[in-house]
Amino acid sequence: MGANTLIGNDVYNGKGEDLGDIKEIMLDTRTGRVAYAVLSFGGFLGMGEKLFAVPWSALTLDTTNKRYTMNVEKERLKDAPGFDADNWPNMADSTWEKKIHDYYGATPYRA
Repeated sequence: MGANTLIGNDVYNGKGEDLGDIKEIMLDTRTGRVAYAVLSFGGFLGMGEKLFAVPWSALTLDTTNKRYTMNVEKERLKDAPGFDADNWPNMADSTWEKKIHDYYGATPYRA
């Protein structure tokens, strides 16, 4: 799949709740692997939305519904570590990486 086909894909949980959509795909330039999907959640027409870096391993492709799924409650996502479009975290920081993987119960691929 081309990365541009992933941008804009919806993300739902197992309950069928809309968790947002994929805004960016973040690559680990050392390995060439996809590290995170950046999701947008909330807001209206791009204003007030919160961005989340979700470990790629926390997402599953749902080919039937043509979307991604993630095993997280919508309420939990509201409290997830996030950021806004003008203030991105340092995704190369190992402390930040551990915090994000722990929050979503995902194992880092290079662990």
